[in-house]
Amino acid sequence: MPDLMWNASMWDKNYVWEEAGEEWSRQWGGSEAQWFGSLYPRLHRFLPARRILEIAPGHGRWSQFLIANCDDFLAIDLSASCVDICERRFADVAYARFASNDGQDLSAAADGSYDMVFSFDSLVHAEIEVFERYVSQILAKLAPSGVAFIHHSNRADADHDEGEHGHSRATSMSASIIRRLVRDHGGVIVMQEVIDWQGAGPIDCLTMFAKRGDYDDRVAHPVVNREFFIEAKLIGEYQAPYSKLVRK
Repeated sequence: MPDLMWNASMWDKNYVWEEAGEEWSRQWGGSEAQWFGSLYPRLHRFLPARRILEIAPGHGRWSQFLIANCDDFLAIDLSASCVDICERRFADVAYARFASNDGQDLSAAADGSYDMVFSFDSLVHAEIEVFERYVSQILAKLAPSGVAFIHHSNRADADHDEGEHGHSRATSMSASIIRRLVRDHGGVIVMQEVIDWQGAGPIDCLTMFAKRGDYDDRVAHPVVNREFFIEAKLIGEYQAPYSKLVRK
């Protein structure tokens, strides 16, 4: 059960960032192939966006693509070392800012300002206590017609879990729980997709939500995608080679 202390210690002290997070995109053939082949198709209707807030950017694996799709960018991370690395990595981008927090506070971001709030491959380790704090804040940060796209654990709802230690996924989070939290705080669910993670079963979920009135809330049950890593295999095999092409 990864609590805040576990997360702070893990990403600041214990984890060896051998490839700046690229190690998690290997099956897609790298972050570029994963972004354009998997994430961007899910987000393209909302990009580019004027202002983007990213939660838990790590070493900036997704920040590089989000920054290219906005005019004002802020990322907030529990890990001070990750913030430091991102500040150095994107030092030449005047409109990109990075801030550290306690894993529960988003006050560094202005209310009513962000067209997209994004987090992928990070909040899967966050338990319900974090989401009980974050969901209301995320809704407050959204600009009119803004959306949040959050990758989180589904282990509390998963019908089986074959992965060793559940890939360190939070055990108290799920698609149904975040639906309840979003609606309890006056938001609406725009889209939900439960995904199988490396054969461990449907232990992850992608949830897109917004303020009430901006979008219709018609999601009673999430889409269940048990072939997410078939998608990864195809992207890694057929698209990734194109990302290595360099114009002379």
